Amino acid sequence: MAYQKVIHNSRNVQTVYFDSSAGFEQWFLLVSDQHHDSINCNRKLEKEHLDLALERNAYIISAGDTYDLMQGKYDPRKTYDGIRPEYVHKMHKLGNNAYIDMVVEDAVDFYKPYAHLFLVFGRGNHDTGIETRLGTSPVSNLVHGLNTHIFKEGGKHIIQAGGYGGWIRFNFSRSGGNRSSFSYRYFHGNGGDAPVTRGAIQTARQAVDFDADVIHNGHNHQSYHISTRRQRLSDSSKITNNIIDFIRTPGYNDGYGDGFAGFEAERLTPKPIGCAWMRIYSRGKQVMREFTSVVE
Repeated sequence: MAYQKVIHNSRNVQTVYFDSSAGFEQWFLLVSDQHHDSINCNRKLEKEHLDLALERNAYIISAGDTYDLMQGKYDPRKTYDGIRPEYVHKMHKLGNNAYIDMVVEDAVDFYKPYAHLFLVFGRGNHDTGIETRLGTSPVSNLVHGLNTHIFKEGGKHIIQAGGYGGWIRFNFSRSGGNRSSFSYRYFHGNGGDAPVTRGAIQTARQAVDFDADVIHNGHNHQSYHISTRRQRLSDSSKITNNIIDFIRTPGYNDGYGDGFAGFEAERLTPKPIGCAWMRIYSRGKQVMREFTSVVE
């Protein structure tokens, strides 16, 4: 692993330490809204990005709604044709109706090859909805299953089951005693569809609410990267400038399809699907960040 150590400071804060000596480079795959169990989830594209993360040894940050979970008994949004065929087949074969357990087991199997790369699985509104209505946590159960797999394989990495929002502190040290850091705030997101602004207006509010260097949102299935520069006066009266990077990831659920029918076709507009990449690298004595959105 490229990091030196990871400390879980609290239930939604962790600190990751890197040696950022000359030549340092580290990739991160930023995702949200996989809606992995949805019949509309583009698992082929999701796997393509996860496989590239494996190739790049990129750590993965998921900002919520790993699950869709709309086909349960008490969900008014459920439809007869909304459940994946493999789940229907398995339920008939086993003779039970353990829909939630089946979805979690499927997710554990799917993410196992990439388990050692995940830093955190945050929670989204679909995830917390199940916690509220059914009293079980699909995210915690997924993380437990993946951590168990890691330990069985002899690994020591621990994935964090994060909250609806949480923090990661990235600390960098190098020979000569030079140190730097930046803070990463993930927040699943709130609000409606925002077809005109794509939710970008929230960046102005979040710049005030969160003293973070990177803010990662999901939820509305839109995609953007917006950088804002701000000025500070240090304790020694030195003027400094820093950048806040706002990232929104759209996820992998293509619910609009061809627009023939369905919730998205009636109420929403076509949305992109995909992820974002964050690359951290050393340039002289500085640690730099760059972002790339990859959408279809």
